[in-house]
Amino acid sequence: MPDLELASRRLGSGPPLMVVLQLDRDGWAPVLERLAREHEVVAVDLPGFGDSPSLPEGTTPTVEALAAAVAEWLPGAGLTRPPVVGNSLGGAVALELARSGAVGSAVTLSPIGLWTRPEAAYALGSLRVARTMARACAERPHWIAGHPVGRTVAFWQLAARPWRIPEAAAAGALRNLARSPGFEPTQRAVRAYRLRAFTPEVPVTVGWGTRDLMTPPHQALRAARLLPGARHVSLRGCGHSPMSDDPERVARVVLDTVSG
Repeated sequence: MPDLELASRRLGSGPPLMVVLQLDRDGWAPVLERLAREHEVVAVDLPGFGDSPSLPEGTTPTVEALAAAVAEWLPGAGLTRPPVVGNSLGGAVALELARSGAVGSAVTLSPIGLWTRPEAAYALGSLRVARTMARACAERPHWIAGHPVGRTVAFWQLAARPWRIPEAAAAGALRNLARSPGFEPTQRAVRAYRLRAFTPEVPVTVGWGTRDLMTPPHQALRAARLLPGARHVSLRGCGHSPMSDDPERVARVVLDTVSG
């Protein structure tokens, strides 16, 4: 696979810390601000999401292929086995990077791949509904993002308290959801993804929100069986994307893992 010029931005200073982003990139802002107090945070858009190009034509965007693209991008970005953090699809990519030894540690928040076939259909189906809504208001995202009820309708499956998501972050998430070219092909590719058991050779933390409606918390029990060497934490009161629900708690989980 030829190297991709993935879109990324850096903030803060200190040892590097990579955060892989997809549909959730605007929701990471409060966590990135906290992490940047101690690290140079490198926030990278996965292929086909945000401002990153899709994988080359003919390459199916499986979780493994996305992880391989990020791993190939690392040397050009001046990164050598950095710690990595990701949520949902990004969390599964983080785990595959840990499996391959491309990173020095991994924090994964509600990763996909611990689901059954019906659970996968439900989670991906709810995102397709959200995508339809986002594309319908693509030119005026503030119609939804500007009101607590609109934010609740749009993000109920992602956040425990979606009405608290800042308007700017909600509008950005809707724009990203509407325009990401990798959405449909990646959805088709990851439906069959199942996390395979492995014993991590680097520190791995798996965090799961107790109010996750997309990948319900019982999936965390499957993660514990498949990743016996990882640290497993419960994020009380948080949803599938816990960054907006409790950014301080998420940042602390990340920093605790990175500090070893």
